[in-house]
Amino acid sequence: MFDVVIAGAGPNGLMLACELALAGIRPLVLEKLTGPTTEQRANGLVGQVVRMLDRRGLYERLTGTPDPPVPVPRFMFGAFPLPLHDLPDNPLYTLMVPQSRIEAMLAERAAELGVEVRRGHEVLGVTQNGTSVTIEVAGRAPIEASYLVGADGGRSRVRGFAGIGFPGVTTDDTVSRTGHVSVPADLVDPHGALHVPGFGVLPPFQHTRTERGLITWAPFPGGRPALVSVAERAEAGDAEMTVGELRAAAARVLGADLPIAAPTGAGPHLLRRTAGGNTRLADRYRAGRVLLVGDAAHVHSAIGGPGLNLGLQDAINLGWKLAAEVRGHAPDGLLDTYESERRPVGERVNMHTRAQSVLVGPGGEITALRQLFGELLESPQTRRHIAALMAGADITYDMGTATGPHVGRWAPDVPGLAALTRTGRPLLLDPTGRLDAGSWADRVDVARTEGTGTALLLRPDCYVAWEGTSADGLEEALSRWFGKP
Repeated sequence: MFDVVIAGAGPNGLMLACELALAGIRPLVLEKLTGPTTEQRANGLVGQVVRMLDRRGLYERLTGTPDPPVPVPRFMFGAFPLPLHDLPDNPLYTLMVPQSRIEAMLAERAAELGVEVRRGHEVLGVTQNGTSVTIEVAGRAPIEASYLVGADGGRSRVRGFAGIGFPGVTTDDTVSRTGHVSVPADLVDPHGALHVPGFGVLPPFQHTRTERGLITWAPFPGGRPALVSVAERAEAGDAEMTVGELRAAAARVLGADLPIAAPTGAGPHLLRRTAGGNTRLADRYRAGRVLLVGDAAHVHSAIGGPGLNLGLQDAINLGWKLAAEVRGHAPDGLLDTYESERRPVGERVNMHTRAQSVLVGPGGEITALRQLFGELLESPQTRRHIAALMAGADITYDMGTATGPHVGRWAPDVPGLAALTRTGRPLLLDPTGRLDAGSWADRVDVARTEGTGTALLLRPDCYVAWEGTSADGLEEALSRWFGKP
């Protein structure tokens, strides 16, 4: 019998597998596809997960440089430019890499950690009792595990087999068309902006909204074809999507012809039409011995790119808790905190993506709303609030009786922290030189940091469970999160 089976070898499933392996658990990953997908999906990472990957030693694998991440000077929210350069504590980080590359990196890391991934294994049924889960696999013998995690996407079969509801809203008033294209070189300036005759400038990697719809121009680096996405109120149609259809949609939104053509170079090339959208949240993240992460637990608009930030941090939150449960030293209720901590974060992402979808909608009444919202964005305090919302940096967890300005929040940067958190173990950062992990020394690392400030106890997901200048309350926090000594 396996300790943990993960259904789905996408980024969230692989990230969870890596976290479990760091904690001494060897999960089995089942994936129905026989090889990595060639479908174009996310185009990068937005939010706190960028820094979290750095704290696991994975950021450098994606960038190829040892330099740590730095916040972006600007972003966007609801097709508004969001200047961030003047914020002294800008919390928003991005990393523009395609999802396929993120998956490949995580698959490589999982293999290094001894994780077994079985491709061509489709889950057809799930039953459970008080001690185990049995997974029916197409054409193969059933697999038994102590726990099953569904990381199998928005149409999760695991979620359905576990009887977990997926309430939410479906909209059908817009059609989105997206594709790789080529454009005349003389229309693109040195900064990557696209100059459209008869309309004006489409800034790179920004949503441009008109009263007829939304358009995005994304000239990705490295010679990749540009990506144009158009959303409008129009009929979806059922004919095969073409570049000509995308061009006609862009013309309707812009009121001018955008001279796009089929892309050059090697494929695969994206050409996709999507009618409407879904915003849904699982009514629970756990049913007995079955849990959900990522899109299996929540789906929402891709506007602002929050999906991988949300899903990967689900996996990082769940990994150490599930490992502690399997190893038998989890305190009572620890595994339940996965849902109590992460489901509200899913609600918050659903909220701000729905709000953005309204702000980018067509119509004069939306234009009036945007005028008011644009005035609010002139305040640095408002922009800081929205940047933290987009990054997920405004999240605070309940840490019981522990108090202090950092308790419940993600750990602030201290010198050398990224190197200290690569093991995925709990960590006591002690600048006083007087503290230790006591009877929890087998589970909690201690690092003597510089300075004379406050000591911090970090959970493996880098959230602060305790802080202080003496040992008062430390044992209580150690017991609450890491079990009996």
